[in-house]
Amino acid sequence: MFCLIPYLSGFMGVLLKCLQALYSLYALIIWLAIMFLILPPIVLVSFLGKVKGGNIVFYFLRFWAHVWFPAVGIIVKKKWLSPRTSEPCIYLANHSSYLDAALAVKVMPLPFRPLGKSELSKIPLFGLIYSRSVVPVDRKTAKSRAQSMRDMLYMIRKNVSLLIFPEGTTNETEQPLLPFHSGAFRIAVETQTQIRPVLYVDNHARLAKIKFMSLNPGPCRVVFLPPVPVAGLTMEDVPQLKKQVRQMMEEELRKYRNYPALQVI
Repeated sequence: MFCLIPYLSGFMGVLLKCLQALYSLYALIIWLAIMFLILPPIVLVSFLGKVKGGNIVFYFLRFWAHVWFPAVGIIVKKKWLSPRTSEPCIYLANHSSYLDAALAVKVMPLPFRPLGKSELSKIPLFGLIYSRSVVPVDRKTAKSRAQSMRDMLYMIRKNVSLLIFPEGTTNETEQPLLPFHSGAFRIAVETQTQIRPVLYVDNHARLAKIKFMSLNPGPCRVVFLPPVPVAGLTMEDVPQLKKQVRQMMEEELRKYRNYPALQVI
């Protein structure tokens, strides 16, 4: 009897891998099917301009997200630690998975725009949609950086919030957060726009980076922290502001999972 245990264990391992592959394939097919369905109207409304057209694009993308997440068994739950406000803000979110962008489409209050690499705007057709869905950022030259800042200011003045991942890349460490870059906080101070930290609690558990086959159903909790005002702050205050926001986010993340001891950064 005991000699059969290794064989049964191996069989169960193969079976689980097959089921995981089927689930991932199903999720991909649903993803593409919905995207192809909404692609024609997205192309059409993209010609309405960066603000109006972009805002409408996000309603189509939100439809996609509202269908896809429950269809694959990912249950999204939002929690606001303080009341939502109507004025535009800069949302700062932790970045732990490729699922982050898709979840943002579903949960972030509209209208908003994430920051994105400007070079992707040059891709035929996709570039048109992409440029309406993000605020293109180009840091190569002083002139391009100034243009990017003007684009951000323009969106904020049009009551469109910004979404930024201050870690700059996906976090694959055992710590809650990577060190933050200063750019998002400089933007907040320069535009005098309040910061709203956002936590994606379970995204890495649902989908690890570059491992589509790791996708699995389950909860996806999103926590909106209280806003951080920046009125009256100057560039000299950026280091302390960055430290304050990072500490807020890390302390809250530690309430949902046991991480290694706190790092001093």
